[in-house]
Amino acid sequence: MQVEVTTWYLEMLDRRQLRPVSPGDYALRIEQAQIPSPEFSRFLYTSVGGDWYWCDRLAWTYRRWLNHLEQSTVQTWVAYISGTPAGYIELEAQPDGSVKIAYFGILKQFIGKRLGGHLLSVGVEKAWGMGANRVWVHTCSLDSPHALANYQARGFQVYKQETHIQDLPDRKTGPWIGAY
Repeated sequence: MQVEVTTWYLEMLDRRQLRPVSPGDYALRIEQAQIPSPEFSRFLYTSVGGDWYWCDRLAWTYRRWLNHLEQSTVQTWVAYISGTPAGYIELEAQPDGSVKIAYFGILKQFIGKRLGGHLLSVGVEKAWGMGANRVWVHTCSLDSPHALANYQARGFQVYKQETHIQDLPDRKTGPWIGAY
């Protein structure tokens, strides 16, 4: 099916723009996945993105995942509640000195529990810690309806907006093909 998709590009030019938020009453632990694991990263990608038409990496082979994760410019930070992954943020240092938030999201069962703002806050701090001269991200109308507001609430500013027609599968894949 074809749908009209709006994409917003957002940036933060100074770490002082970050407006962090606490995790609330949860015993949330955020830890870097330091050992490249294609299985785990694919799990995070499909578990978070399956409900939002994340399709770009579904066809990636094991080798492609591993090559991506082994880059020194890529960091994956995972939020856990009681030992269970609740969400993640993937950061990619760019050749121009900026750091891109490549992927960010919360697993379905943890959405609405006010974890996303805190995970994003920590992720942005980690991006600045990578030596960023700018932190940026893009989100679109296919993502969570809270995504754009969360980025803006943390201090990101929209610097570009585009609209295009995109071909999508007839239905969302969910965390694995055929889940829905």
